[in-house]
Amino acid sequence: MDSATANRQLIDQLPRIAHQPEQLETLLDAVSFRQRLLSEISQAKIRIYLVALYLQDDEAGRSVLDALYEAKQKNPVLDIKVLVDWHRAQRGLIGAEKSDGNAALYRSYAEKYKHKIDVLGVPVRNREVFGVLHLKGFVIDDKVIYSGASLNDVYLAQHNRYRYDRYHVLENKSLANCMAEFIGNTLVSSDAVTCLAQPNRPDTKVLKPAIRDLRSRLQKASYQFIPQQIKENQIGITPMVGLGKRKNFLNTQICRLIASAQKELIICTPYFNPPRSVVREIRRALARDVKVTLIVGDKTANDFYSPPEEPFKTISALPYLYEINMRNFARRNEAAIAKRQLCIHLWKHNDNSFHLKGIWVDRSYMLLTGNNLNPRAWKLDLENAILLHDTNRLLEKQKEQEIDTILEHTQLIGSFQHIENIEDYPVPVKRLLKRIKRVKADHILNQIL
Repeated sequence: MDSATANRQLIDQLPRIAHQPEQLETLLDAVSFRQRLLSEISQAKIRIYLVALYLQDDEAGRSVLDALYEAKQKNPVLDIKVLVDWHRAQRGLIGAEKSDGNAALYRSYAEKYKHKIDVLGVPVRNREVFGVLHLKGFVIDDKVIYSGASLNDVYLAQHNRYRYDRYHVLENKSLANCMAEFIGNTLVSSDAVTCLAQPNRPDTKVLKPAIRDLRSRLQKASYQFIPQQIKENQIGITPMVGLGKRKNFLNTQICRLIASAQKELIICTPYFNPPRSVVREIRRALARDVKVTLIVGDKTANDFYSPPEEPFKTISALPYLYEINMRNFARRNEAAIAKRQLCIHLWKHNDNSFHLKGIWVDRSYMLLTGNNLNPRAWKLDLENAILLHDTNRLLEKQKEQEIDTILEHTQLIGSFQHIENIEDYPVPVKRLLKRIKRVKADHILNQIL
């Protein structure tokens, strides 16, 4: 038995929830995602659990809070919980002046309404740089809306710009229950998880023992559900969660999924900085003649990119670091690019940005995830994913439509030489990157950014 077949057997042994294919809907753009989210909130009858890195104090963020509070006032027994990263909620944007961050917005809403909403901060580590809440999935009654998007103007395409992501709606009571129970039993129940709307929040230092306990529990946690038999006309769903570099179940299954590819492997990632284990599995896939397609954001479609004519900020060098990683990878695999076995597509659409993550294997498996497939996701952040087992290809039409839409604004790279190198970069970027390389800080930066 070859290694790909052995890994596929292990993937097929994962516990699964049965799902009707017609109860999975793929939304193809950010506007549809925003409209659907607000619509589902307005119709909710039992519960709304929103988990995101952040809910921003801007027009789109406030529209979500408005919808939540309106639903709560109409139905006070509606169980509403919003969970965001504790550290991210209490600071301003990178480069902005010191402020109380989005927590000030949550407090102002709580003061206006009779029936309050729990907006809770989840501290994965004592400091944001060493780990954040990167869990995804909005549970609304018996539906799960899954996307890598957070909640602000650009993710929700509130104005003329958007940050492109993937968006799926799964109507499945068992899936919704197990994700809601994880949120309630593992996160909300922790002494480290604190209401952000209260005027006098505890200092992070006070929470250190509780944070340590929460992280220890999260490293062992998993989604709990009763495995179900999958019929011929159904697909299987495996929700997964992972935290930390040791015994991380999600990391293991992602590598195993890539290793199971026999004919075709498609990977989307916004920031090209894959962990060594992922690079190793991609190379092995190429060695066994798998066709590998990588869809990556162009450096100009990165959140931190700023045009050369604008004042240079240190953080603006980050997209160039990712591009250097990609150029080096392409150079090492130039032979596979030349014979079109490795296809690298760069996404760029006007001044919009790219935030897609996901994996497709042999038209039979699809991974929905917020995991950036980088060392930070691998070691520091709390991540999750939903693996769809579709061996009978019941989702084929939706899958093709989604991939075609993603590829619409991409350019195929014909050679590593078509990717800019450091000598082509603006002078301030070139100077900073050479200094970083000289002091050998590039490896450290790749681990935490």
